[in-house]
Amino acid sequence: MGSSIYRCLIYRPPIYKIPVRVTEQTYFVLASLIDGPLHGYAIVSEATELSGGRVRLSAGTLYGALDRLRRDGLVEEAGEEKVAGRRRRYYRLTEEGADALTAEAARMRAAARAVEGRRIARRPRPA
Repeated sequence: MGSSIYRCLIYRPPIYKIPVRVTEQTYFVLASLIDGPLHGYAIVSEATELSGGRVRLSAGTLYGALDRLRRDGLVEEAGEEKVAGRRRRYYRLTEEGADALTAEAARMRAAARAVEGRRIARRPRPA
């Protein structure tokens, strides 16, 4: 019996960057971090203000969004401090997060241009 040489080739498909889906809530979380790191309550307040009150984040929604944004590399922790015995964690926008925010703003501008200045036909409602 002769010896056989087996070569094992492992196929590694190319990695394609999947665009991150930015919801209105996550858009305003990212936007709240433009000027620098903020802690959770400050993010909630800033997102509410920036959205004109449309986005009101509960603690659970905020921290769920921050966890996803961290996992996607759009936000990172920027330190923590203790205030009145409670831990306050700060978050900052990453370069990738700034790029995603800029891309989403451009997408929304393009979507608005598609309908601005056009008369939207109103169809009669069925009786």
